[in-house]
Amino acid sequence: MKKFAFLLSCGLLAGATSVVAQTKPAAPAPTATQAAPAGGVAKAIPVAEYYEGGQEAMYAFIEKELKYPVLAKRNRIQGTCIVSFTLNTDGTTSGFKLVKGVGGGCGDEAMRVAKLLQFKKPDYAVLTSLPIVFKL
Repeated sequence: MKKFAFLLSCGLLAGATSVVAQTKPAAPAPTATQAAPAGGVAKAIPVAEYYEGGQEAMYAFIEKELKYPVLAKRNRIQGTCIVSFTLNTDGTTSGFKLVKGVGGGCGDEAMRVAKLLQFKKPDYAVLTSLPIVFKL
């Protein structure tokens, strides 16, 4: 009898859980402003407002200039490298540092591409980090 009551209560609990899970509202569909740019990064980069054309143009330039390292391609290395740098008040960049690398030469390539970026003059110096995605 106790076994039957235990099984019955477990069944009712499992049934109630599935009903609750089905009544949650669906997530809203992403709009055009929420869509990820070409680089696959959906988060807004603060320094992108100083790039001519905005974040989408900046990631389009990165995608065009990025050359996947041979060693990383051979070993199927993928991931996100993060490059930190300072955007000075005259529009130049300095203090490049690799914060996160994924190996296989991806970090060096991310640094090379980040150094090619040209920005407009901000009102104050901006210390920022830029994620660069490597995906096969």
